[in-house]
Amino acid sequence: MEKKKTCRSEKEKKLITNRLNRIEGQIKGIKRMVQEDTYCNDILIQLSAIENSVKSLSNHVLENHLYTCVTNDLEKGNYEIIDELISLFKKFNRS
Repeated sequence: MEKKKTCRSEKEKKLITNRLNRIEGQIKGIKRMVQEDTYCNDILIQLSAIENSVKSLSNHVLENHLYTCVTNDLEKGNYEIIDELISLFKKFNRS
């Protein structure tokens, strides 16, 4: 089976890349905090911020997926995309 791909506009690629770079910067900042023996509470606050950033980016990618990939598959009569979405939502809802 051939691996699926998503064609993204340059604007979308730049937006996602910028957000990933920001998350990467946050992670590097936490690494520094650990090395500098920063108080646990302050590190946990930063970890929470990263978690929120990742969730926000995930939601953005999911929204675009629904408007592009899923819509295109449904228009082509590929209803297996619904099973893929159900599996995806189950992964999103894991604790």
